[in-house]
Amino acid sequence: MFKRLPGDEARNLVATTPDTAVVFRPAVLKTPALITLLIYGWRFLAALVRTLWRHPVACAVPVTLAALWVLDGWPLAVSALGLVVLALLCWAFIARDSFARLIGWRLLAWWRLMSVYRRHWQAVMDVSGLAKRINGLAYMPRLVKVQCDGWADRVTVRMLDGQAVKDWTDRTDNLAQGFGAVSCRVALVKGGRLLLTFPRSDPLADPIPALPIPDEPSVGPVEIGKQEDGRPLKLKVHGTHILIAGATGAGKGSFLWDTIRGLLPAMRAGLVEIWALDPKLMELSFGRELFQGRYAADPADCADLLDEAVSVMQKRAARFSGVQRSHTPTVEDPFVLVLVDEVAFLTAYQPDKQLRQRISAALATLATQGRSVGVGVMAALQDPRKEVMNIRNLFPDKIALRLDESEQVDMVLGDGARGRGALADHISPVPELGAGAAYMRLETSPEPVRVRAAYVSDTDIREMVAVFTERGEAA
Repeated sequence: MFKRLPGDEARNLVATTPDTAVVFRPAVLKTPALITLLIYGWRFLAALVRTLWRHPVACAVPVTLAALWVLDGWPLAVSALGLVVLALLCWAFIARDSFARLIGWRLLAWWRLMSVYRRHWQAVMDVSGLAKRINGLAYMPRLVKVQCDGWADRVTVRMLDGQAVKDWTDRTDNLAQGFGAVSCRVALVKGGRLLLTFPRSDPLADPIPALPIPDEPSVGPVEIGKQEDGRPLKLKVHGTHILIAGATGAGKGSFLWDTIRGLLPAMRAGLVEIWALDPKLMELSFGRELFQGRYAADPADCADLLDEAVSVMQKRAARFSGVQRSHTPTVEDPFVLVLVDEVAFLTAYQPDKQLRQRISAALATLATQGRSVGVGVMAALQDPRKEVMNIRNLFPDKIALRLDESEQVDMVLGDGARGRGALADHISPVPELGAGAAYMRLETSPEPVRVRAAYVSDTDIREMVAVFTERGEAA
């Protein structure tokens, strides 16, 4: 038998038989019962104060009812409860919006917090790998609060020290499935805090009919559809350039025609000119009269029209130099929007090398110098690869409709966009469900926003042409 060895000699102990196991048991420190009670008492008081601070109304109601029961008996408490419930029901029927904002969504948030997120939090964090265990100690991201509105739950989370946003964006599928949601989007609120968005419903599931033509002339932002949270989608066109990418049948034409529809009053007033390049001869040709001769379909004509736009831009820059730094649309200097449908046919698939170089150079010049002098570019394409559209990074605002591959999402919207929830490759190919639905990433915000453009039919386009022609003749 081995003798007990003092000091550090135990570490040099070598077993002589293969099946000998040396068991090391950690020292156990016995904590006095009084200290344990004090720790649990302090935790209870802290939780009580935190609950009273976060939910004062929810805590005041049962306390008040209990006090009435003790002082005057249960009939008074039941009567008071009935009056409160009746008043809330009347409020909900008379002023539904204010009730939902002040009471309804808060009650739903509390219910979702208790029944979904707090209930499954530890299991989801462990399985997804976001919780860490170091030296036998478990470290768990902290669930801060839950907020609800008409379409989604917004969960604020405190990350572990040393975690990165990418650790969470790589696990959005785990989080969505773990909490029973269709998808999850991750946004950084501030250092160490994230906002997880879990949609409960899809307000963009149904197609949106064409929006009414505005009454007042304006260069934007123009309303072209609806955002996922129900707010109107207003697209900035003046002072920016927009790239639209999507597979065949994804609904790129909806964004083009909604923009034209929103700018129609300004076009009638002479504040906006739209120059259209339509190499497919299938999309913009329906409204050829709207462009007042600024329409081209043949590649050579497209190159000439782009060169003319560059000439207009350079002449304005020469006149504005030292006088003004931004453009204000006037009849003398209207805002010029160059629409290019299927730009890849002109920049990559054009067999004439000289035409291809002219068109690429003109587009690059407009994209780099046109914003400040009132010349914008809105280009649509199917294939977003760099060799097809090598100037895509010159477009500040980008829109990704349904795409064929997940890698294409980051090509269009920028690195990390898909990890933040821009699942453009998951948009339904069924036209009734997915046509016009897209993720939009603006220059002013790095977070992708899910949107859907209104559908402008052939009848709507003919009506636009008729209205524009009648007004033009009357003028």
